[in-house]
Amino acid sequence: MKPPHSPAASEPTDPDVDRGIPAQRPGAWRHQAPVVGVVALGGAVGAAARYGAVLWWPTAVGGFPWTTLVVNAAGCAVIGVFMVVISDVWAAHRLVRPFFGTGVLGGFTTFSTYAVDTRQLLDADRAHTGLAYLGLTPLAALTAVWSAAWMTRRIVTWRQT
Repeated sequence: MKPPHSPAASEPTDPDVDRGIPAQRPGAWRHQAPVVGVVALGGAVGAAARYGAVLWWPTAVGGFPWTTLVVNAAGCAVIGVFMVVISDVWAAHRLVRPFFGTGVLGGFTTFSTYAVDTRQLLDADRAHTGLAYLGLTPLAALTAVWSAAWMTRRIVTWRQT
């Protein structure tokens, strides 16, 4: 008699499938479909918000891309707060992190626009500005996520006392 967790005797066995890998188990897609759906929905929301920021605060041709810098730093700050809240404060539903963290904030922040903005500055013979932007963006993003997470932890600790 086979153990209950093994494939049924009538189920075909594929030598290229490793049932130890969740994505290769029968029915794995049904489990992942909601995650893919909420990431896509969140990504659309985040990208629309970023596009709205660009419309509200456009960057002049050849100008410093302040909008992208601020969007990326703000998104990283929100990621810092969000990760502390769902890790230390609130037991979130399994789809909250993929929807908001990966989807919304992943769609809102943008590495591709950062790269294009840097390239455009370099192509416009604004190498100093392009290099400053190249270094400033990760510095601002890391500072934002770290300081927001630190501040959120301090607030949570203070409220618990």
